[in-house]
Amino acid sequence: MTDAPAPASTDTPAQQQLLLVTGLSGAGKSTVLAVLEDIGWEVIDNFPVRLLKRLVAKPEEPRGPLAIGFDSRTRGFVPADVIALVKELAARPDIALTFLFLDCAGGELERRFNETRRRHPMAAGRPVLEGIAAERELLEPLRRWADMVIDTSAMTSNDLQGQVRTLFGTDTDAAAMTVTLSSFGFARGMPPLADLVFDMRFLDNPHWVPELREQTGQDAAVGEHIERDPAFAQAFVRIRDLLLLLLPRYQAQGKPYVHIAFGCTGGRHRSVYTTERMAEGLRAAGFSPTVRHRNLGSRAADEIERDRR
Repeated sequence: MTDAPAPASTDTPAQQQLLLVTGLSGAGKSTVLAVLEDIGWEVIDNFPVRLLKRLVAKPEEPRGPLAIGFDSRTRGFVPADVIALVKELAARPDIALTFLFLDCAGGELERRFNETRRRHPMAAGRPVLEGIAAERELLEPLRRWADMVIDTSAMTSNDLQGQVRTLFGTDTDAAAMTVTLSSFGFARGMPPLADLVFDMRFLDNPHWVPELREQTGQDAAVGEHIERDPAFAQAFVRIRDLLLLLLPRYQAQGKPYVHIAFGCTGGRHRSVYTTERMAEGLRAAGFSPTVRHRNLGSRAADEIERDRR
């Protein structure tokens, strides 16, 4: 008696995302590839087109999203050959292929090359506009064949980055901005890399209450003392609302890290409590801030405090 053959697997492997990026020199290819790398794509620029089939993973291999950039400078670049190869890859059931072409008006490209003082790859020994026109004629078959064309003539770099994130990012990518909230004492200097700094020294200082002096902003009694200050509630709400306005704008601009610092004289009471409360407020709004207390646990700053109120 022979063993019956194992049933064939019915699982269909997930398609590999393959994005081919090309276009006119100066139209933004490097910017597009940099954003794709930031949001988790594997990125290769100026890869020889003839080797593309060898690079694409086999169905049984790990398959992350892959973006490949090429242009008129790429070795072996022949538009007709590129189109034939792309057609062959697009026919594979295990690949989800998108062909992106970046276009731009000739006058704008000329301005960009003049500003950066870079030499256009097809303008050796002739004016920039002639090189742009020659490259446009060479690439026109690819532009007509592309799945997606982005005209960057009126776009800033930030505009293009935002569009790439919208087209090829995910909700996880949008939420990937790292927010850090920290407390510090002005007596030991301001944090050098903070994006936003709020001075909380206008609040009544628990340091001058003997039973609170050795406690910190993480202790309930200190928090109750700060909350009783008439200025705290209104200031806290305004700062929180400002952050909830700014943070989504930072996300839209592709900013990966935001550091928000709260300071008081010694960095142990008012700044610590405000940082902890603000972290709660941002978590309630859907953010996941990391909390750092620079001076907590150190009393060296207390010894040099001046002008306490």
